Amino acid sequence: IFGGKKRDSVFDEEYGAKRVDVTQGIMELTGTSVEGKSRRKEFRSFLGSKSLLKGIRFQSSYESLRAKKDKPAEDLSSPKMRGFLADGKLNFRDYLSVSKIDVPTAKEFAPFVIPVTTTSIGRISGYVAMSHVASSTLGTFDMAAHQIIFSIFCCLTPIVDALSQVAQSFVPSIHGIKAKTEARANALRKTINNFRKVGASFGVLLVSLVSMIPLISQWFTSDPLVMQKVNGAIPGVSLFLIVNGLMCAGEGSLLGQKDLVFLRNSYALFFFTVPAYMLRLKYRALAGLQTVGIGTMWAAFATYNVIRTTIWHVRLAQLQRRTNTEVQ
Repeated sequence: IFGGKKRDSVFDEEYGAKRVDVTQGIMELTGTSVEGKSRRKEFRSFLGSKSLLKGIRFQSSYESLRAKKDKPAEDLSSPKMRGFLADGKLNFRDYLSVSKIDVPTAKEFAPFVIPVTTTSIGRISGYVAMSHVASSTLGTFDMAAHQIIFSIFCCLTPIVDALSQVAQSFVPSIHGIKAKTEARANALRKTINNFRKVGASFGVLLVSLVSMIPLISQWFTSDPLVMQKVNGAIPGVSLFLIVNGLMCAGEGSLLGQKDLVFLRNSYALFFFTVPAYMLRLKYRALAGLQTVGIGTMWAAFATYNVIRTTIWHVRLAQLQRRTNTEVQ
């Protein structure tokens, strides 16, 4: 922000504007307060009143002004800055330097590395296997229909993906309470049930959106045979999405309760079983033993999601019974 009036302490004669290093203030807002002082008040006192903001020119580093003016600058008494931006520079090598690793913090995240990696790979393997079967087995019209369905599917699934992240934010605050009281057990049960209700509601919403595909498929293709193939995949896509909200809510609740080993083992199993079943469809189609179309493939993929959702909520029920028995 540029202004032309000389106000207060440090003034840049070349630009006719006051320079203030707000990098330190921003870092302070994201860090811990100093000596119990409010971060917001400290940041405001650092910048000055709002009327002075019109005369401020922001610069990333106050030291660069000191070097340019070649004379001692006034002490702005800015909030202290901590972290890897303490020198006012962002060096890419800091991300790769082993010496920069905070060992205690790394140890806290270490138990999540293998489960989260296994979970991510396990989730992706099903999509990769389905795409492989589609490209190597389906005919031209089925492939065109699969492209349309998959594009719509990728637009709809993010609607409920956030349920997993929200559950991971709320559940740990209850599950992490050390006192094994009845109130804790009831709060955990009610919270998970609320996520189930939200997941089921979003499932109904997604199915209602899928039911509109026959109306909008003409926007993606003018071939009536391709539209017929698209409509043939709607039952499988609907079955997948109607339970997808429950699946995300269940998975997020399990992560919130740090049931990492169970999730790791489950997705390690899915990593092999789902592609194996998809490849079996490919083999039967190429051998002429079964007619495999886009409807068959999406029905198989939807069955996998139903099984996964069932496993998550059976496990949650088991954990809830364990929590109830721990009540003091």
